[in-house]
Amino acid sequence: QMQVEESGGGSVQPGGSLTLSCTSSVFNLVYSTIAWFRQAPGKEREGVACISHGDNSTKFEDSVKGRFTISRDNAKNTAYLQMNRLRPEDTAVYYCAAKLDEVPGICPVPAEQYHYWGQGVQVTVSS
Repeated sequence: QMQVEESGGGSVQPGGSLTLSCTSSVFNLVYSTIAWFRQAPGKEREGVACISHGDNSTKFEDSVKGRFTISRDNAKNTAYLQMNRLRPEDTAVYYCAAKLDEVPGICPVPAEQYHYWGQGVQVTVSS
């Protein structure tokens, strides 16, 4: 089984919204830095957003600032990526990644530091 699981992908029209969820049945995401990455057709994987374990601070890729929100619900062991005012260029496979921290850490951190990855969910914003 995947150690991290995403859900909430789908197809929307430009300007629409989707919320992605990330959870794990194996470990506690409360003690993890969580990030969302995406890979669009013909493009390299890029970081979209992250939320730190250390101080719950968040970081966003420039193109999604003001449109996307990352959050976590510790009681549900779930992190979320709320995506608003979606654009066709947001179309990609979105991956949740978790970095289990023995001590608090602050993101962003290089992708290779994320040890646990989901298998990805497709987000399609039609043009």
